Amino acid sequence: MEPIDLPIPAFGPDGVLVPVGKLAVHRQGLRHPAVSVFVLRGQEILIQQRAAGKYHTPGLWANTCCTHPNWGESSADCAERRLGQELGISGLALRHVGQVEYRADVPGVREPLIEHEVVEVFVGEAGWPLDLELDPDEVQAVRWVSLDVLRTEIAAKPEAFTPWLRIYLEKHAAMIFGNSEIAGSV
Repeated sequence: MEPIDLPIPAFGPDGVLVPVGKLAVHRQGLRHPAVSVFVLRGQEILIQQRAAGKYHTPGLWANTCCTHPNWGESSADCAERRLGQELGISGLALRHVGQVEYRADVPGVREPLIEHEVVEVFVGEAGWPLDLELDPDEVQAVRWVSLDVLRTEIAAKPEAFTPWLRIYLEKHAAMIFGNSEIAGSV
């Protein structure tokens, strides 16, 4: 698991990226770059349940993976790196589908925190079968789910899902799923 005091890029008042500890970024709600990946397989999306030891949103369901890029790391390289680190996925062709900015309160273990992310969103089409090797410090479970079922589950129990996943599905589903087999549901 990445240390919560690890410096990540955050936008300073002048819009220039500066290093700030990850926990401080989330305590102050600083605007910062991020990456989100959605892995699709036919009509289904691979979602992950965040590990119980995470300092914010532990145990909540999220998209396939999401993270912050390291200094000097491209968004595409970051997406590939985290797919490998969190889920053991390598060699999957990822396609950049756009950028999303959101600000949301997130439940923290000790205190409420704020995500204010400028997210580069990537989509990958998985083959059959997809071998996974979960990092238990990051991910406690995964499952494949259709977009319709996911929306039904979120409507019934929104608190079981990360705020960013709810935002992606509510406001950006056409961008994320528009060119996939799932598009018929959007």
